[in-house]
Amino acid sequence: MMTIPDVRPAILTRRMALLLLASFAAMTSFYLLLSVVPLYAATAGAGGVGAGLATGVMMLATVLVELGTPRLIGRFGYRAVLAAGLTLLGLPAAALAASQALPFVLVVCLARGAGLAAVVVGGTALVAELVPAERRAEGLGLYGLAVGIPATVGLPLGVWLSDHLGFRPVFGLAAVVALVALAAVPGLPSRGGQADHDERAAPGGVLGVLRTGAIARPALVFAAVTLAAGVVVTFLPLALSPSARQLAAAALLVEASAAPLARWGAGRFGDRHGSGRLLLPAVLAAAVGTAALVLVDNPVALLAGMALFGLGFGAAQNVTLALMFDRASKAEFGRVSALWNLAFDGGIGVGAVGFGLLVGPAGYPVGFAVTAAVLFAAALPSLWDRRTAG
Repeated sequence: MMTIPDVRPAILTRRMALLLLASFAAMTSFYLLLSVVPLYAATAGAGGVGAGLATGVMMLATVLVELGTPRLIGRFGYRAVLAAGLTLLGLPAAALAASQALPFVLVVCLARGAGLAAVVVGGTALVAELVPAERRAEGLGLYGLAVGIPATVGLPLGVWLSDHLGFRPVFGLAAVVALVALAAVPGLPSRGGQADHDERAAPGGVLGVLRTGAIARPALVFAAVTLAAGVVVTFLPLALSPSARQLAAAALLVEASAAPLARWGAGRFGDRHGSGRLLLPAVLAAAVGTAALVLVDNPVALLAGMALFGLGFGAAQNVTLALMFDRASKAEFGRVSALWNLAFDGGIGVGAVGFGLLVGPAGYPVGFAVTAAVLFAAALPSLWDRRTAG
């Protein structure tokens, strides 16, 4: 008896490929400077507080602009919003070479934060539009590779290049990568179903979707995980002595390599077995990995901890986003994308600023221990979500 093969709808269409290329370039520009700009500020005399502000201010701008991005998409379309985002990531990066003064650096961070908001909210919502619902988790996983692999390359490469060539070549590279990606934007759809449905969505703006507990729980859990990520990417190079800067680059490479692979793997698992099963394991993996950073001067503990954190962080990205889209109507896709990215960027900003204030009086081991405690606390709503959904 002949069996009919299971034909699944395609994910990698032409439009999806162009979106992945544009997103890959945008995030490469972003990650090249994510750990470099705090170093740039710190070496000018701003210290740990200035380093934390560099990341925190950028994430503040990202969060504020993300609140309005779904409305901008509805008014101007995906192409215009994504083009504006790439421009704001590229031109201000080149401007960083003009001055190392902290106020100027913070203004540049504000502009790049706004660009990041436009790219990530527009890109994430557009993935949900372009990918069939039955393959959404895997499509989000593929998108996760496109936006996660740049972290694998950009985070350690930015630190390495700034250490060997200076800051200006890194700024120039980040600018060129973002601006070249503008060539992919005309091939993207200007408007999708989300834009047509937003006006009929429930009232309350982006934060209005938090009234739904099934959406609020994964968003809250993810915010805790990204808080830890903000601590890691901002302060890991500073937690080690200058002579151990290469070890910091290696640790960032390990984390950034593990995260996109875990994000993609979680998507494949989620489409077949349900994404909710992975939420609690992802949070626990990130918590244990962060706890290992208490021994930050131990190379084995550092690398193992960063690998475990990367796996948990990557899986949490896919699982929380897939759960939120699955629990929302199509009319809410833009808002869900914005809320998830708010949790991402707000968590990074709060983590960077809070850790910067804590590390002075308490030191790095205590700061990492407190961060791990926050993640272990996030396991409780993860468990609650699993029981409620199950």
